Amino acid sequence: MPPHGHWRAGNNVDAPGMADQQQRKIYVDEGEDFSKRQSYGKRVVTPVRFSTDARDVAWVKENVPCQTACPAGTNIPAYIRMIVEERYGRSYEINRIANVLPGVLGRVCSRPCEPACRHGWPGNGEPVNICHLKRAAADLKTSGHRITEDLYTPSGKRVAIVGGGPAGLAAAHDLSILGHAVTIYEREQRPGGMLYYGIPEFRLPRHVLDVEVHNTTRLGVSVQTGIAVGNGEGETRLSELRDQFDAVLLAAGCMRSSPVPLREQADQGDLVRALDGAEYGLDFLMELHRGVEKTVGERVAVIGAGFTALDCARVARRLGAKEVTIHIRTTEKYIPVPEEEIREAKREGIDIRGLRSPVALIAGEKGRIEGVRFAQNRLGGWREGGRRKAIPIEGSEFLEPCDTVLVAIGQQSVLDYLDLTLEQDRWGNVRIGEDGMTSCEGVFAAGDHVHGASTVVEAVGHGREIALKLDTWLMGRARRREVVKVEPVAEPLRERSDDFIPRQPIPTEALSRRFEGFDIEVETGMDKDLAREEAKRCYLCYLKYEIDVDNCIFCRACIDVAPRDCIKLIEGVQIRNDGSYGQLDETREWDKVGAIWIDNDQCIRCGACYKVCPTHCISISKHELFMQDC
Repeated sequence: MPPHGHWRAGNNVDAPGMADQQQRKIYVDEGEDFSKRQSYGKRVVTPVRFSTDARDVAWVKENVPCQTACPAGTNIPAYIRMIVEERYGRSYEINRIANVLPGVLGRVCSRPCEPACRHGWPGNGEPVNICHLKRAAADLKTSGHRITEDLYTPSGKRVAIVGGGPAGLAAAHDLSILGHAVTIYEREQRPGGMLYYGIPEFRLPRHVLDVEVHNTTRLGVSVQTGIAVGNGEGETRLSELRDQFDAVLLAAGCMRSSPVPLREQADQGDLVRALDGAEYGLDFLMELHRGVEKTVGERVAVIGAGFTALDCARVARRLGAKEVTIHIRTTEKYIPVPEEEIREAKREGIDIRGLRSPVALIAGEKGRIEGVRFAQNRLGGWREGGRRKAIPIEGSEFLEPCDTVLVAIGQQSVLDYLDLTLEQDRWGNVRIGEDGMTSCEGVFAAGDHVHGASTVVEAVGHGREIALKLDTWLMGRARRREVVKVEPVAEPLRERSDDFIPRQPIPTEALSRRFEGFDIEVETGMDKDLAREEAKRCYLCYLKYEIDVDNCIFCRACIDVAPRDCIKLIEGVQIRNDGSYGQLDETREWDKVGAIWIDNDQCIRCGACYKVCPTHCISISKHELFMQDC
């Protein structure tokens, strides 16, 4: 690899029909003297190829577990490597290719990549702090950073998107790049959806959100705010949009709070809306961010276990509540939010109480909430998604006094506002086909409107997926396809000592300042030194180490220096139906050895084998998923 700072030049490697063909990439020395004619300096030429082979595609998806776990398919090893090289702008752009909103997701992502990180596997330590490195790339890029994107010529097609949340913004961004004229219809006064109206400023500063929303819509997307699509008076009808545009994409999210089931008051209607001092957490946060003045009592009980519940609790503390408790059905272990979020909530004085289900809301004579009656639970079997069932214990009811109750147990899709009938699944979400289209011709749907309440990164990933399908329908053919970019690497990019660097936590604001205002961001971000130290921990799983069997002399030097059981004697390897590699057939008998094989599932890319090989039969190549024009 060329040293940091080298300028890259090369021919167009994105041209159609170039898959599996050799390309050349030329590295030009940055310090070269160009004052004299024909002073070309040092050139290093490396072949690059693009593959659609099932074995290459499957290798990336199996051996880069963080990228596979990311709903947006972010090339995580690539952007982390750029931070090591202190190329923050390039790191930011690699993020934008996939997740569109790096600065936002670097703060509020649910981080499905981190539990999958190979560095967190048994014996390897803690996962890499992937999410906060994403933020570091956004924070540390220069103020003059230039965003570059490959644009298609105008298609003449017009697309309406209902909803300006993460799914709608991601889809609008991609559709505008693909040459379509896009108009977003947003009910609220500002775009962003739950990013703006559901997430507090101390987690997501609005100036960060505003910049990235602008960047997603700057290529000609028309954002119409304060316009509701529905069947009410003065609202725009979906049928009208379908007639006016070539396609419509529904990305309105989940706009209705899930009602709390109260076993003892099941016949008394929705008491959360009826009682003074009780409120749904989603409504509470949305009204706060619309500018409505909100108040809470001294003792606040939050019912729920997700991001909204934690946000409600932390907002309540900033509104002056002296005692804030979160009540959950199972235990803290199964709360579906990152550990850092739970830890910061606790540092702010919030108490989490588990194994309890609400059975009644208790009100005083004037209809003001005075407490919640809970039933004690025990853990049962496993539910879908890896969470435990909560089973109430008969006769275990008890009272928790409080002045305010905030219910945040989930959100639901709303379809009754539309004047067109769309087929629904059994949960009341819009049903779509393989092509992303609803039961109504020309009407597509994406994000929470399809899957129910999910996370920001899931909404972004699905919005981009449906945008590609919508483009295929509009244009009558697929114009982009997934390939694997394969490029040789000159030498190992990691040191063995990097494996022993502990996980670097993100710095946070002092408790004494957090309650001075809602705009005091709790996580303050990584500086260059901290970000680089954390980035060095990444195993760079997109690097593939291979042994050329024809040049191998079976000296076992690589096996002797390997720090893990990652280099194996095999007599064969299973081939799956799709052509990808399966299980290795190991052997300890030399007369049965067919090859010495590097098990990339165990390889930590330390390069020890590469450095010790006497015949230089070990090669390193970089394998990256890539969207190619076709």
